[in-house]
Amino acid sequence: MAGIHITDIEAAINFWRARQPSPDGVTLSAPVRALAEVYALMVYFRTDEADEHTMPRAAWEAWRAWYDTTPDTPCIAICSTNQGDAVCKGCGRTHDEVTRWPAMTPGEKRAVWRRITLEGNAWRFHQYAERAVERQTAAEGG
Repeated sequence: MAGIHITDIEAAINFWRARQPSPDGVTLSAPVRALAEVYALMVYFRTDEADEHTMPRAAWEAWRAWYDTTPDTPCIAICSTNQGDAVCKGCGRTHDEVTRWPAMTPGEKRAVWRRITLEGNAWRFHQYAERAVERQTAAEGG
């Protein structure tokens, strides 16, 4: 199962709340409502991941719209797996993750992002943090 972590659901809810705020402080936009239903079920069943393949379509589409605004890859163009490292010093992905990245589902990619962010060991998070920002800005066309 490719899991979408509850923190990604929260981020998507906040993305949509900012994009389509409640007109009266009570009414939720359709994307927020769809994501909130998934979030509520996750809390009720005490799980921290939702299966990306079985999410209700409206929730998946709302989550995917948020996901499409996030960086596609953690790569900062310093790939030490090409030099034989099992884990890239630049981005923190394993050689297998780097190799399989283009074929991974959005949920699988977000799981890798979550792991490398929590670990925080990759150069993208400290020595070359500015390079990560530069690559994101360039990817956005800025």
